[in-house]
Amino acid sequence: MRLDKYICESTPMTRSQAKKVISQGRIKSGDKVVRSSAYKTKEDEVISFDDNIISVRGLRYIMLNKPQDFICSNVDEQLPSLFNLIDVEKKDQLFIAGRLDADTTGLALITDDGKWSHKVTSPRNKCKKRYRVGLDAVISDEAIAQLKEGVQLNNEPQPCLPAEVEVISETEIVLTISEGKYHQVKRMFAAVGNLVVELHREQIGGIELDASLELGEWRYLTTAEVKSIA
Repeated sequence: MRLDKYICESTPMTRSQAKKVISQGRIKSGDKVVRSSAYKTKEDEVISFDDNIISVRGLRYIMLNKPQDFICSNVDEQLPSLFNLIDVEKKDQLFIAGRLDADTTGLALITDDGKWSHKVTSPRNKCKKRYRVGLDAVISDEAIAQLKEGVQLNNEPQPCLPAEVEVISETEIVLTISEGKYHQVKRMFAAVGNLVVELHREQIGGIELDASLELGEWRYLTTAEVKSIA
C-alpha cells in the first residue's frame, strides 16, 4: 500500500494532508524518515507519525438499532441520516447493507466492505431477514397461508418466495423472508388485504439485533457475526 494511502487509512487525514506531513518528514518507517508519498509499505512494517505508531484500521462492520424518522442515506435530506447516530472517522466511506424505510426501526448493518455488503443484499444469496410486523387489521388464516406459499406483488413477474410466519397475536406476526424487493414486507401485506402500521427488523442472516442496544445506539459486529454472512 502506498504510504499516503496508508496514512489516510490509519488517521483522519485526507490524501493531501497525508502528503504534506510526509514531505515535512513527520512519517517514519521504523527509525527512518520517509519523504515519498509513493513509498510502498510492507505488511509487517512499523509506521509512525510524530513518533506515534499508526496502523490501518481495517474494514468496519457496524450494527445499529435504527429509530423512526431517520433515513438510510449518507446525507441528510428531508429527514436526518442515520449516520448522524454513529461517531466514527470517515463516515463518508461507509454505506448501508440493506436499507430500511424512514418509518421502519431495527437492525441496520453499516460497513465499508463492498463484497460483504453484496453478500447481505444479493438476491442470489437468499440472506434471510426477520421482521416483527404490526398490522392494522386482524390477519386471517387465508392470508397466512398465502404468505407461506408466496404472494404475488403488483408489477412483479414472479411471486415472492415462501415466507416463514409466526403468529404473535391477531395483529402482530414475525415474518422471515429471503428476498429484498422494494418495500417488500409492506407490499406483501397489501397483497393479502392488510396494512403494516409498525415494522421492526430483528435479524439479517445470522446477525440478530443486540437486545442491549436502545433505539439509536450502535456497536461493532463481532468476528463471529461478520463471518456468519457467508
